Amino acid sequence: MRAQIQALMKPPAGMEFDFSQPAGEPSLAPAGGIAWQVFANPVSLFIGGVTAVLLELAEPSVRTGVWDHSSFQRDPGLRLRRTGFAAMMTVYGPRTAAEKLIANVVRIHGHVHGTTPGGVPYHANDPRLLDWVQATATFGFTEAYHRYARTLSAREKDAAFAEAEDAARLYGATGAPRSWAGWDATLAGIAPGLEGSAILADFIRIMGEAPILPAPMRPLQRLLVRAAIEITPEPVRSLPQLRGRGLRLGEATLVRALARGAGLLPLGDTPPAQAARRLAAAPHT
Repeated sequence: MRAQIQALMKPPAGMEFDFSQPAGEPSLAPAGGIAWQVFANPVSLFIGGVTAVLLELAEPSVRTGVWDHSSFQRDPGLRLRRTGFAAMMTVYGPRTAAEKLIANVVRIHGHVHGTTPGGVPYHANDPRLLDWVQATATFGFTEAYHRYARTLSAREKDAAFAEAEDAARLYGATGAPRSWAGWDATLAGIAPGLEGSAILADFIRIMGEAPILPAPMRPLQRLLVRAAIEITPEPVRSLPQLRGRGLRLGEATLVRALARGAGLLPLGDTPPAQAARRLAAAPHT
């Protein structure tokens, strides 16, 4: 179990990066802040990432862009690890490296455009879509941590959104929420356009079956997917593809035990540990 949790937090092959260098360089997210705490828990991180994608796939333009222009269907495990690496870089990476990675993502997104099945043109760098993706990510990770790892205060929840502001701006999400109330307003504004689809059902199936954890641990993987559905807010949670697929009786207690236990594990030389060393090694002046 410990080895698998460690693996989930490390960059995929070909994207290795030493978060301990250069000495003293700050990250986009403040050291020791809420984001540093949230992203250090691999169990709630997995759950929150699934919740975020469920919300994103309920928006027609985001859904079409993700499904038609990414490798998710071909290799979901690699896609998730790459996305996780990008998230780790924005939280723990040295600022210059994070800015470089985000600029590259923005360039790639510049080529992602098309038309939804409903005939609506979309572009991945549309600020409205970027705001939604940024908002769902911050909500998903924060809410998963709050529900399963450690209860957060209202101030800490607000801080999670405020700490994401620098990265959001670099991605082009200039209207992303900066507080929990801002998230509520964003969700309320976009809710009338959210909808179910066969892709939502496909995503849930893929996340339960993909070789993210070893085959003997696949029931645990499906449990974490149900935990993600459990915290998905309305109106998405009531969509036909999600309805009744949340946690079963007694499972919330098990998920909380897993998340809190993961927070106590010595996770080895992972990005959070490396980043802490980088800042501790700040040159004296």
